[in-house]
Order: sequence, then structure tokens, then C-alpha cells
Amino acid sequence: MKMRLILAGYNVDLDALKEYKQRRTLLTPESISAAYARISRSPKPVDVLREISRREVARARKSNRTIIFEMGHHSVAEHAVFNFDIIGISRRAIEEFERFRLCSYTEKSQRYVTLKGDYLVPRELQDRQLRKEFRSIIRQQNELYVRLFDKIKKHNFEKLAALTKERQDKRLLENLAKEDARYILSLATQTQVGATVNARNIELMIRRFASHPLGEVRELGEKLFKLVKRVAPSIILFYEANDYDKKTYGEIERQCRKMLAVQTVRNDSDVELVGHTADGDSRILAAFVFKSSHGNYDSCLRSVKKMSKKKRIELFKKACAHLELYDVVLREFEYADLSYALVVSGGCFGQLKRHRMASITWSDYDPRLGITVPESIKEVDEEERFLELIKGVDELYYKIENTRPGIGSYILTNAHRRRVLMKVNLRELYHVSRLREDPTAQWDIRDKAHKMSALAKRALPITTLLLGGKSDYPQVYRRLYGRFPKVRQVPVP
Repeated sequence: MKMRLILAGYNVDLDALKEYKQRRTLLTPESISAAYARISRSPKPVDVLREISRREVARARKSNRTIIFEMGHHSVAEHAVFNFDIIGISRRAIEEFERFRLCSYTEKSQRYVTLKGDYLVPRELQDRQLRKEFRSIIRQQNELYVRLFDKIKKHNFEKLAALTKERQDKRLLENLAKEDARYILSLATQTQVGATVNARNIELMIRRFASHPLGEVRELGEKLFKLVKRVAPSIILFYEANDYDKKTYGEIERQCRKMLAVQTVRNDSDVELVGHTADGDSRILAAFVFKSSHGNYDSCLRSVKKMSKKKRIELFKKACAHLELYDVVLREFEYADLSYALVVSGGCFGQLKRHRMASITWSDYDPRLGITVPESIKEVDEEERFLELIKGVDELYYKIENTRPGIGSYILTNAHRRRVLMKVNLRELYHVSRLREDPTAQWDIRDKAHKMSALAKRALPITTLLLGGKSDYPQVYRRLYGRFPKVRQVPVP
């Protein structure tokens, strides 16, 4: 299947839609961007500015170019928003697309969708013999995926027979089989994504993709550019490849090799807390005092440090007393950071990277880090077959890397691992914990989130007192407050 990119929609002025049939008003998000750009410098009401922009699209486009690119007010481009259907892109390439944090993505889940074996052969793989071996390994991976799915599903039905009566429970057991069987699938497996991106981020994407070493990613950038340039030419200008994006990381890597000798170690911990804000509890609590008083921050921090532990817990409890299950903890929790060094499988990383408010740096997948094998594969006596195929995958990976460095990762699987450096503030960790420590979360990332929370509780013993998954929250709250939290009623439509 070839990659397809479809412009599914974009925001337009509602009044332009009303006028479209009568006056043939041009439907473009540029008129909104231009009108909003003029708000800061014009005394006219904004609805009048929108009308002017609709009537004079050429002037609106010229205004956008001037304000965004000559005056440097790039935020104006954020008022233009686009929706894209991305079909037939590999899991390897989608990692590059989804690294942009201020965008929205919904991806076909390998946990819920039974896959049909679609995959991409990277254009860089020109050697006929390597292409033949690549297709052969992919075929074996897809065949084993089907075998694992059938056996694990049957095993789940037998082990949990009580859950096979209701249709929704049977679907759950099937999904559990899919999420474990997928560990043998390669990063060349194709997927589809629905994305919502504003023009400022689209321009950044296109520029980064133009400089990317993978041909598939460069193709994605070219398709993005063609679609958006046709609709809104005034807000996509800086889109060409450049030395900063093309060369920087490569030159850093070469410099590091000259200066350092870093060994790959397989037996280190998969979750380590490698740094955190000193006095993190005190700094968060001091932020509450700061907001509630007229004192400067240093004096607030000194006051908190003089408090007994009991009083500090009381202050924390006041901040969270009305916190219900789906509430977000207050912004003051952002004043303490925690940095983690992780070793995660491809399957786990696919979910971890979705926490875009975290700072996430990752290295390439590395077969030397070993693999993650789901317990269910061992339970159905398929571990030996699984490991034998992984051995063949690793051998082909090194063959490809010896001829085309950076392309071998396409053949690696969801079981292969990479190193990740992840920094979160405590507010974001609460979000990660609530979502990923819950029993409904996938077991691989649930394990990582649980370890991250345990380490955080040692570093910040007071402000983490309510940390935990959604299902645990009522009991965690009760232990602290002696009562269950209120449950907000869902309004009936």
C-alpha cells in the first residue's frame, strides 16, 4: 500500500460559508489568520476585520506574509488549522510525525485492530537480495502474528471462561491477544492516523521532514506541503531543507564518539530516577503560599521549610481536598521536575510518546538491549519460535545497517527496545500515573508507570500522596482524608 495523504478539512470563517454559494467567497483559513493578526493594531471590531479579510483575500495573504514572516509574529499562523488523513505510513515513520507536541493525533491501535499484514519496504533498500530477505522476514512475522493471536485468544478464553459469556468481555479477551501478538510485528507495519495541526506546526514539520534522512519521512513532508500550499500559500514559507535540521544531531554524534567511550549495558534497570528537583515538596507548597500571600517566593519557601511535616501535609490536603477523579492537579505542581532513564520496548514506546507535555529524548532501537516477550507468549509455548524469529530479524538488521545505516530499524519489532530520557513535572506525572497505572492500561507501560510513581514517592513523599491509577484513586483518597472523594454526576443530555 502506498502512502496517501488527504486534506480532510480546515477551519474557515463561518460567514464565508454562508456567503459561499451566493458570492463565491474563497474558503481559506488565511482570512481568519489575517483578521486576528490585525486585532492588535486596528481599532475596528474583529467581526469587521474578518469581513474585510474575506472580501480581500489577496490583501489578507499579503498581510499574513508581512506580519508572520517579516515582523516575526509567527503565532498568527496558529489560527489556521488543518485536518489530515494519513494512510499507509509505517510505524517507524509515524514516530517522527508524532514527536511534534502541539498537535493532535489519533492512530489505528494495534491493541484493538486485527492487522492484515500491510507493510512498507523502505525506498533506500535497493539491494535485491536484501529486499528479498526483508520481505521474507516480514512474511514470517505476519504469519507468527496470526498464529500468536489465535493461540493467545484461545488460551484467554480457556483461562478466563467466566468472561466469555458477554460480548464485550469476549472482545476484551480478543484485544488482550492482539496487544501481545503485535510484539512480533515490525516497525515497517503500516498504520493510519487522523491529525489536526495548525499552520505554524505544519511549517515546522515540513522543514524538519525535508532534512530527514528517511525517504518516507521526506515524502510525507512533500505531500503535506503540496496540500497546504494550495489552500493557504501565505502561511507556509520556510519549508526547505537546512543544515541545522540536517546536520546537527549527526555532528553531535560524531563529536561524542571522539570524546567519549560509552558502553551499551543490557542488565541495567529499565526505570531509573536520574534527577529531581531538590526540595520538590517544599517548592510546590511554597508556590501555594506565594499565590495566597504578598510575599516574595524566597520568603514563602523559607516559611514552608520551617513547617513541621504534619503542617506541610495539611497544606497539601487543602490543595487537593476537592480533587475528583478526572480533575487535573493544580498548576503549582509543575514546580517540581523528575527525570527518568527508561529502557522500553517499541510497543511501550508507542504509548509513552503520546505524553507530549513531557520532555522525551530517545535513541535508536538497539538489538543489544534485548527484547520484551509478553508472558502470554510463554504460556502458549511459543517463546522458542518467537526468539528464533527475533534472531533472524537481528541478523538482517545488521546486514542492512552495514549497507544503509539507519534503515535497519524498519525490520525491528515491537519487542525490540530503545533508551528513553523522560522529564516530567509532577503535574504531568499525576496524569501519566492516573492513565497508565490503571488496570485498563496495557501491561508494559503500566509496569513502567508503576515504577516511575514508586521512585517519585521516595523523592517527593508529601506531594505524591494521591499518586496512582484511576481505579486506585478512591481508596488512596480515603486513606488520606478518611472518606471517599465526591463523584461528579454526568449530566443527562
